[in-house]
Amino acid sequence: MRLYDTVARAAVTIEPITPGVLRVYACGPTVYRDAHVGNMRTFLVTDLITRVAQDEGVRTQVVQNITDVGHMADDTGLGGVDEGQGGAEDRVVREAETTGSSAYDVARRYEASFHRDLSALNIHPADEYPRASDWIDAMIELIGQLIASGHAYVGDDGSVYFDVRSVPDYGRISGNRIEDLRAGHKFDADAPTAKRFHADWALWKHAGDTRTQMVWDTPWGRGFPGWHIECSAMSVRLLGPSIDIHTGGIDLRFPHHEDERAQSNASVGHEVVNTWVHAEHLLFDGRKMSKSAGNVVLVDDVVERGIDPLALRLAFLQHRYRQQMNLTWSVIEGAATTLSRWRVRVAEWATSPSRPIPDAWRDEFRSAVADDLDTPRALQVLHQVERDPEDAGAKFEFFVWADRILGLDMARDVGRTREVPEEILDLLEDRARARAAKDWTESDAIRIRILELGYQVTDGPEGQTVQPR
Repeated sequence: MRLYDTVARAAVTIEPITPGVLRVYACGPTVYRDAHVGNMRTFLVTDLITRVAQDEGVRTQVVQNITDVGHMADDTGLGGVDEGQGGAEDRVVREAETTGSSAYDVARRYEASFHRDLSALNIHPADEYPRASDWIDAMIELIGQLIASGHAYVGDDGSVYFDVRSVPDYGRISGNRIEDLRAGHKFDADAPTAKRFHADWALWKHAGDTRTQMVWDTPWGRGFPGWHIECSAMSVRLLGPSIDIHTGGIDLRFPHHEDERAQSNASVGHEVVNTWVHAEHLLFDGRKMSKSAGNVVLVDDVVERGIDPLALRLAFLQHRYRQQMNLTWSVIEGAATTLSRWRVRVAEWATSPSRPIPDAWRDEFRSAVADDLDTPRALQVLHQVERDPEDAGAKFEFFVWADRILGLDMARDVGRTREVPEEILDLLEDRARARAAKDWTESDAIRIRILELGYQVTDGPEGQTVQPR
């Protein structure tokens, strides 16, 4: 398998540090709200990597963190501009105060929602889901080590900061160089600050007098962790000082992954992560998803429209993970049509005698997914096989085999019989007559009516087929 390494700026061959075992750390959700479909696309990348690795005979060990404390609302750029006692608002704590709940209640509610969404998209669970709030002792220990080695210092405000200038190669992930980093608009270069350099970031924040939730006692006073330190502490403790792959969204490249890399490398004295893999942004209707734009889409929204959430997974697979994708409802509905048709075909092929999968099919599919997860090309192989005159039994075996990586549950309808309501059968006859008369307007209207009744029509060489949506 080859994957695009953000540091190398090229696709590299993945060779596990420990032969036969691939160790992956995946940045997980900050559980102050539901993860949207853009987040889920990023989480799918880790699932695909592990499925391909397992197909190649490699065992995987995956850790995905749950950020339930420490992610500041202003953690963007320059390590996060979070001056002052208490700093910017913690996203989980802010949600708790807004809703009158405890921070832990908020975090657990959205963590449960995250796991439901993973299941709906058939994303295999990680081996471990460490919560930041459960790893405070490890963070405190790591921060103490960084202070002792000269990579961190205690500021006058009681917070602990990482000294970015102590890491000469800072910026290898994002391309940002220390000498080019300038204070952001929220930083006044002439104002007093506890930082020695404006691009230093907080490893531990002094709680101040106002914060009462999620605070802990440390040698530096009562406070709470910065965002980046959790991943350094948990990844090295759970996966060891050398990790094969680290995944996340492209928006985490800077500052989160840049700062995490600096902390981790400083703590062990060498490069911790071999390959950094980032998923590109997902737009919806051509715009970045945001509350103000009114275009934030959740997995639940897909389900509420009567669409199988695995159609969303297929829509993601139709685009390369490291290419920006513009998702629309028509794209999702189109994927649902394809998925429904394939399930019907697989159920039909299942009644034929089993036949071996031709090597050419298997080799072409494997070549695609191993080439930096080229899932669009892999899906093209399925389309070609679907049209191939080869024995139906071989098609069945191939689709079921390929689905171990695609994760679309394509054998769902095998052996299942359904009674199609009389009303739907009547509408199908009406549509057939409209199509025979080339009345495409009437034909489309009937198709939409059938869709509203919970069924989907597919046109093929043998005519119309219908199945529940």
